[in-house]
Amino acid sequence: MKAFFEAIQSLFVDFLFKPLDWLRSWELSSWFGANIINWALMIICGYYMVYWCKQLALHQKNNEENQDTTAHSFLK
Repeated sequence: MKAFFEAIQSLFVDFLFKPLDWLRSWELSSWFGANIINWALMIICGYYMVYWCKQLALHQKNNEENQDTTAHSFLK
């Protein structure tokens, strides 16, 4: 059983986390480059937040949104 957990440790430490180790070592020379994954995720989240707000405005403009507080039976 111990060999099984050591194999999992070896998989993650020796193979799957190597790109993250490379990014961490890159931090001293380029902070922005080392945080490229964070920047990419912030750009993706920002895009979808703008998309979501546009969709909300579109539904409100078409009067498709029911803002009545009694729209759900549990709010009566």
